[in-house]
Amino acid sequence: MARKTANRRVGITDVAQRAGVSLASVSRVMNGNFSVDPDIAARVRAAAAELNYQPNAVGRSLALGKTDTIGVVVPDLANPTFQGMLRGVSRAAAQDGYRVLIADSSEVSSEESILAGEARRRCDGVVLCAPRMNEAELEALLPSLRPLVLINRSTADTQTPSLVVDYGQGVQDLAAHLVSLGHTKLAFLSGPERSVSNQARLQGLEKFSVDHPGIELAVLPAGSSFESGHGSAESVLETGATGVLAFNDLVAMGLLSGLHERGVSVPGQISITGFDDIPFANYTTPPLTTAAVPINDIGEQAWHEMRRLLGDGGTEPSHTTFQPELIQRGSTGPAPR
Repeated sequence: MARKTANRRVGITDVAQRAGVSLASVSRVMNGNFSVDPDIAARVRAAAAELNYQPNAVGRSLALGKTDTIGVVVPDLANPTFQGMLRGVSRAAAQDGYRVLIADSSEVSSEESILAGEARRRCDGVVLCAPRMNEAELEALLPSLRPLVLINRSTADTQTPSLVVDYGQGVQDLAAHLVSLGHTKLAFLSGPERSVSNQARLQGLEKFSVDHPGIELAVLPAGSSFESGHGSAESVLETGATGVLAFNDLVAMGLLSGLHERGVSVPGQISITGFDDIPFANYTTPPLTTAAVPINDIGEQAWHEMRRLLGDGGTEPSHTTFQPELIQRGSTGPAPR
């Protein structure tokens, strides 16, 4: 077996010489070109294995005009919901030989366009998850990001697939669940102001209030984190609400903690609901009633849409809406008398 010297890396020329073929033949085999004669391809692969040859990834990307990598931009990587989505995307992409580059905008909308642009320059396509930017910014950015898949956001652009959750219907189902238990005074801990999914929840609750005029609903600013829910405990108690709709499970868990510290019984005195059904939701005390979102499935579907865009196109981009499922657990119960 030929040996590498300490000062020189084995290159494509060494493989060509060992296999007795041209540089072009080695390049085609290394780049997965199936038109190469099988015997020649076998000799090249054997020579590469003997020499422990590793193709230059940058050079290969330049030659093929692709990186076999997609970028995913999320607003908050600490949120288990986005972690679940990333898991779904990355596992599905890996099965097709693609890697995932992750960028976290930390809920700063001004960072999203910068991160998305950087990701697109380094990757073959971008998955933009729950973007906080306004509609005009998003529409202006679309052409420079294609191929692009949107999660939790839709657009008028017919070339961009979108996968959204019906948050409006989901929060109405949670509110109806509380009303069915006899609660007439509700509070909603709202999420980030620029969040489109938060706006969808608010619109859903507006419709619910119209359909249920006898129900009082207080809207309190909160956020999307455990800390924001924990910090909202006192303001929730001040409303006199007996049923609380939290923006997501993290906020609901923070509220559970804050109420426990104040000696408030859940669900004896106040019932609490979350949203998303993250893995921890079933293990709080009490377990959390929530609206389950198939976030792993959404991540997988996002990759399938991206793969179609990276291929020959084929069918028209899909615009899919996922329906949340009400999961009743111990954090909700009859309204106190």
